[in-house]
Amino acid sequence: MRRVPVAAALATVATAGLLAVVPAGAAVAVTPGPVTARPVVAAAATGCEPGNVQWTTATPPALDMLQARLAWTVTRGAGVLVAVVDSGVDAGNEHLTDALTGGVDLVGDGLGANGYADLHGHGTAVAGTIAARERAGSGVVGLAPEARLFSVRVFASDDQKAREAGVGPDAGRLAAGIRAAADAGAQVVAVAMSSPDDTPALADAVAYAAGRGSLVVASGGNASGDAGARYPAAAPGALGVSAVDAAGDPSLASMPGPHVRVAAPGQQVLTSAVGAGDCLYAQQEPRASFATGYAAGAAALVAAAHPDETPAQWAHRLEATAVRPDPDHRDDAIGWGVVQPYEAIVLVPDASIRGPVDPVTGASPAAVRPVAAAPQVRPSEDPWGAVRGMGTVVTVLALSAVGVLGAIAVLRTRRPAAASPAGGRNGAARDTGGGAAG
Repeated sequence: MRRVPVAAALATVATAGLLAVVPAGAAVAVTPGPVTARPVVAAAATGCEPGNVQWTTATPPALDMLQARLAWTVTRGAGVLVAVVDSGVDAGNEHLTDALTGGVDLVGDGLGANGYADLHGHGTAVAGTIAARERAGSGVVGLAPEARLFSVRVFASDDQKAREAGVGPDAGRLAAGIRAAADAGAQVVAVAMSSPDDTPALADAVAYAAGRGSLVVASGGNASGDAGARYPAAAPGALGVSAVDAAGDPSLASMPGPHVRVAAPGQQVLTSAVGAGDCLYAQQEPRASFATGYAAGAAALVAAAHPDETPAQWAHRLEATAVRPDPDHRDDAIGWGVVQPYEAIVLVPDASIRGPVDPVTGASPAAVRPVAAAPQVRPSEDPWGAVRGMGTVVTVLALSAVGVLGAIAVLRTRRPAAASPAGGRNGAARDTGGGAAG
């Protein structure tokens, strides 16, 4: 079994109370004060604790909802760099070792010089939803499995001891992490964290990233007592994400608001675990952190397919093609709907697109009609079904044409027989037989 490079560091800080043995799946707040990490796996679950490396052959259920197999017929995210601004990423997890191409540590506790130490587990889990590589014996894979990852470590843990030590979540450090990700050349910056405070530093960091060609994909937050927008998700230029449940339905566990632009699956999430192998997170209710990871993976696929477009255009593709009850309107629960990366990739933007404003033309699509039908997700198992369906149509049309031509031939041959007394009944019979055989 593979030795995990950060195991010693994990053991050291665990005794100091800074390690959540079961990684937390809640979107991490960056406001002052204590934050309670909510476990997202059952207490008796195995395979999630550091040092207990286990794998599952099951595949992440979110991939079907997100058209993964369809999208992979076009791209798997190669050539795109995704920055994970979080608690760090465990490079020892075999799903992530080959995905990581660098990182930076802004915590300064001496444990993660390149952003590869993850004492909390949050960053490693989010990174797996984005770009986990396939490995023998495991069905876990990220939505953009050929995208590269850049780890930006901005906090060590979110408990009170970490805060007192100066290594807990901090808005200023998060803003610096977004800037560092943009400077590293990341086309997509995943920020699975949120705050109710509209700080100028966060808004400026998102604007800076957009100016450098980076799309900031940020958590819309998990439901709490403080209603309202969450940041940096609500900052202009950021793509705010809420979580839907395992059935694809909106959830009261996510914070609704005008900051939500799209949604993604956030429940029953199979992904990578720090110091371990695979882990099933968010079994009870969806979490915005994982939805953010999947939305970032979707953005990476779109960016790979359209490298010459801007971050605003990538976001528009995801919004315009998202599954929603009403094509012409967004709502505060799921924004423009659940992202569908394949549809976003193949979209041909024009005046007929319904929904969000076109960032290139600034045009607002006119509402065609209100639609209240339930959302429908295109299945991803058979990417060539439409082609085969067209083949069936062509075959039916061809056979119909043959039948019509045969009938015309019969009519033409019948006319002389009917006019000639010599043809008689035998001639007509031969013509009918010839038509049937032909």
